[in-house]
Amino acid sequence: MLRILAFIILLFSALFMPFWVFFVLSILGMILFSFFWEAVLLFLISDLLFGVKEIRFFHSVFVSLIISVLILILLEFLKKKLKFYPK
Repeated sequence: MLRILAFIILLFSALFMPFWVFFVLSILGMILFSFFWEAVLLFLISDLLFGVKEIRFFHSVFVSLIISVLILILLEFLKKKLKFYPK
């Protein structure tokens, strides 16, 4: 139930709040929940709605999607290495 509520809050923040609020809440969700793919899905939707081609990233529109997948994988790897995080 808490995960569904977090997804709804993230959806609201992705659509109506500044990007940095959505980014911070997504990182918190990725830390609190294991394999929080809902945040990655919302980054995809955000890129589809608001994304523009970035010259620095080889004209890719999905920059925040790629970064969010990398952050999710990194955080899940770090969660397994931390002793105080439950497995």
